[in-house]
Amino acid sequence: MYTSHEDIGYDFEDDPKDKKTLKPHPNIDSGWAWMVVLSSFFVHILIMGSQMALGVLNVEWLEEFHQSRGLTAWVSSLSMGITLIVGPFIGLFINTCGCRRTAIIGGLVNSLGWVLSAYAANVHYLFITFGVTAGFGSGMAYLPAVVMVGRYFQKRRALAQGLSTTGTGFGTFLMTVLLKYLCAEYGWRNAMFIQGAVSLNLCVCGALMRPLSPGKDRNDAGGKDPQVVLAPSPGSKSSGPPGGAEENCAGPGNKEQPGGDLPAQAGPEKAERTQNLCALRVLKTASQLTVRVRRGFRDWYSGYFGTASLFTNRMFVAFIFWALFAYSSFVIPFIHLPEIVNLYHLSEQNDVFPLTSIIAIVHIFAKVILGIVADLPCISVWNVFLMANFTLVLSIFILPLMHTYAGLAVICALIGFSSGYFSLMPVVTEDLVGIEHLANAYGIIICANGISALLGPPFAGWIYDITEKYDFSFYICGLLYMVGILFLLIQPCIQMIEQSRKKYMDGAHV
Repeated sequence: MYTSHEDIGYDFEDDPKDKKTLKPHPNIDSGWAWMVVLSSFFVHILIMGSQMALGVLNVEWLEEFHQSRGLTAWVSSLSMGITLIVGPFIGLFINTCGCRRTAIIGGLVNSLGWVLSAYAANVHYLFITFGVTAGFGSGMAYLPAVVMVGRYFQKRRALAQGLSTTGTGFGTFLMTVLLKYLCAEYGWRNAMFIQGAVSLNLCVCGALMRPLSPGKDRNDAGGKDPQVVLAPSPGSKSSGPPGGAEENCAGPGNKEQPGGDLPAQAGPEKAERTQNLCALRVLKTASQLTVRVRRGFRDWYSGYFGTASLFTNRMFVAFIFWALFAYSSFVIPFIHLPEIVNLYHLSEQNDVFPLTSIIAIVHIFAKVILGIVADLPCISVWNVFLMANFTLVLSIFILPLMHTYAGLAVICALIGFSSGYFSLMPVVTEDLVGIEHLANAYGIIICANGISALLGPPFAGWIYDITEKYDFSFYICGLLYMVGILFLLIQPCIQMIEQSRKKYMDGAHV
């Protein structure tokens, strides 16, 4: 309902009768689209995979700084939360600078945060360097990776998003092993320094996010910059365009004046023309940048607060309410499972095959499977999405009841499979608001997820500090998660009732 032909990848081409015909873009669902999927895949490995492996560093920070579990968990929560919370503001960057530049800058900022965190003297220092700096950089690289996949795919959206987001599972498995090895061999400080260097690969991923080429009409009519004709400087006899100033001066049509004064005058005139040309280029660049920023801010502002505001879509508002409680139920196990394993004296078995790795491996296959199933014409994406959510809630309620490695492994496998619905979130969001508003809308959704990720792990840590067990934190988070799902289910029913009432009232008036 909000889609435009430009955003979904269609170009306009002139036909012999000067009419506009619609043709599919050659890179939609094929060609460079799969390079964009590959780029997004590695972004998920480097960002979401690293964040899901922070439980390894959380144990190191507890031993190093001797702070409470609730306070120490804020470091991981800030990083995860800010990565997602800044989504609406990253939407402004995307509207202004584009996905490619935003992702490259994000890679640099994220790497800087990891490197600065290696010199942390206390937990509060990590709040700024790792939580805020690295988290903000992660957000700048993460949202463009999701949005670009949505722009390059139309028929196989769920599969493409599923393949790209499997990087989270691969990354969780790989980064958990890598961080454990680096911490054991070099200490956690050097491990973070090395991870900062690895994070620079986000810049490479951003460079692969090539924007879709505009249509031919745009290139012909307004794609080229108009030629700037400089006014002749005082004493100049040439009135041609600046690009041909030198040629005109030295061309065969120009005859040297008697006395040899022309070579002496050509030097100052040429320097003055060059200065004028440089000044005009600077002014032109500044003007284009100003127009781009104003246009990006206008699009960003109208998407949130204008007449076509996303918040006028009641189903989308219900989706935001669900997102506020959903993500914490997935994040808490990743952050606190290493500590739970120690409390249950299962460290030896967990060292052989970590429970977080079980979640990660199953998570990989789940995203692809759910993506393929959701793309089937006879199956609704929403039904797959809701069934996965119900399964995840059930797993969260059962997890505290398991005290053996085998039981925890089964529940972790269920959590990994059901959490595969994350690959469907961009598809569901696009169905609600259209591809034109995907960047702003998905920014709001991941912002709500970020609030959930920000508050969930510290809440679980505080509950443990009070009760000396994690059981109540899982029960409370699962209950809130269930409320969010029910709110998501009730909203369509309310809309159906209102539509039926409206039809009845219209029939009564007739």
